[in-house]
Amino acid sequence: MNTSNPVLTDNVFTRNWSQNETMTINGVAMKTAILLALCVMSSAWVWFQFVKSGMNPAAVQGWMIGGAVGGLVLALVTAFKKEWCAVTAPLYAVVEGFFIGGISSMFEANYPGIVFQACTATFGTLAAMLFLYQSGIVKATDRFKMIVMSATGGIAILYLLSFVLSFFNIPVMSFIWGNGLFGILFSFFVVGVAALNFVLDFDFIEKGAMVGAPKYLEWYGAFALMVTIVWLYVEFLRLISQLRSRN
Repeated sequence: MNTSNPVLTDNVFTRNWSQNETMTINGVAMKTAILLALCVMSSAWVWFQFVKSGMNPAAVQGWMIGGAVGGLVLALVTAFKKEWCAVTAPLYAVVEGFFIGGISSMFEANYPGIVFQACTATFGTLAAMLFLYQSGIVKATDRFKMIVMSATGGIAILYLLSFVLSFFNIPVMSFIWGNGLFGILFSFFVVGVAALNFVLDFDFIEKGAMVGAPKYLEWYGAFALMVTIVWLYVEFLRLISQLRSRN
């Protein structure tokens, strides 16, 4: 059963490798910390530009767009050329930091304090899901994986459709972005699905360490976790902004 994280597939870890060094869970954790540090540093730089401009989000809009496009390109390259992940994963973290810094600035300009709230919610959720997974309360069974995979795929299709329709000024999907009851419930649902992806990722990485996957795939596992963390953070920004706009 594949993980629902689109950058991970079971065959990454089940091939026959000739490397002497194999991946470990601690190795993935250390490399995840490195990627997070790189992402925080680049996002902090964009945030500094935002503050220097007098809290004008337009000053960092280019960084946000460039980071989003660059992050997508590097994510695709990493997914298809896993052997390059020791280079592409850190680059992804830096570029994605530009996107995070830009989008955080825009939300912060409208909802002061929202960045701290979203960061706390994101890493609190990560810690909670890790605890639930390690304690065995939540298990990545085949049925569990299928449900989360289906939900993740459905969200991806819906987002893509909404993006395409926006070019034609067709507001068919506008209700999922608003602060109405349905929009908020949908955001809660997406946040829940993103959080459940952590369980699948933890399970996938654990299996990779068990079967002796090559050492460089520690970077790939860390990259996969970064993808989920960024997704969850952005969804928390959206959810919190919807809740605060109703007050």
